[in-house]
Amino acid sequence: MTNVPLVVDSEWLASRLDDPNLRLLDASTFLSIPDKDGAPGLWSGEKAFAEEHIPGAVFADVLKNFSDPNAPLPMTVPSRAQFVEEIEKLGVGEGTYVVIYDRGALANADVIASYWASRLRWQLKYEGFDNVAVLDGGLVKWKQEGRPVTTETRTYPKGKFNYERRPHLVVNKEEVRAAIEDDNVVLINSLSPADFNGETNTYPRKGHIPTSENVFFGSHSDSATRLLFDDATLRTTFEKIGALDPSKKVITYCGGGIAATWNALLLNKLGQENVAIYDGSMNEWAADATCPLVTKK
Repeated sequence: MTNVPLVVDSEWLASRLDDPNLRLLDASTFLSIPDKDGAPGLWSGEKAFAEEHIPGAVFADVLKNFSDPNAPLPMTVPSRAQFVEEIEKLGVGEGTYVVIYDRGALANADVIASYWASRLRWQLKYEGFDNVAVLDGGLVKWKQEGRPVTTETRTYPKGKFNYERRPHLVVNKEEVRAAIEDDNVVLINSLSPADFNGETNTYPRKGHIPTSENVFFGSHSDSATRLLFDDATLRTTFEKIGALDPSKKVITYCGGGIAATWNALLLNKLGQENVAIYDGSMNEWAADATCPLVTKK
């Protein structure tokens, strides 16, 4: 079938819930960021899924099944074998298309961004699968429109995931270090302005990677409608930092490689395909005293 749009709305999804080729994935995960000091809280959305979800959805446990359990950092990409095994259990593969949604970015703040959904969408793209969309506004918007939810569970037939990994879509610490002095690379910090400016204690050290630009992941949607701004508005945001220049490579990062995928999704939506994620992000960078950080006064 024809590739689906990168972002779809509730009406688009509702009209396709009975499509046997659809694989609807709930990627809800909960992250609580303390206002000042203290460690973030992170937990699976499995219980919330059992309490209610969009009809036909299956739960994709981003925290448990789609992260590397042996990595020193949380939420990093799993092995190819682990990813394929888990995604096939959810029915994803040849002849299917995927729509992913979540319950929002943060458990303790209403920041509008479906970055758990975009994280799994990026992982699918990284592993070679493109026929995937993110539901704009997620479950919150779906329910606001009075659309149905259920506690009923379902399963899909096992998928056949025969695609090739795209290694260039992820970068490591040394590649980011080299990018600092590379005029052909645009580094994007996807965290809040407070994090960017070194006004919080969320990470082992304060600040941002030198030469990186701040594009806050939570700045792309209309608070009244809970939907993304139009492409013209989004384009203005990214154009002013040179991120849509087709001759440039873009590297997005955040705290742990999650919010960075929301910016990456929007860049892809606007036509910029040369986008990679720094998977270790600030969790890794700020823990290494040899990696430079700067703050803005």
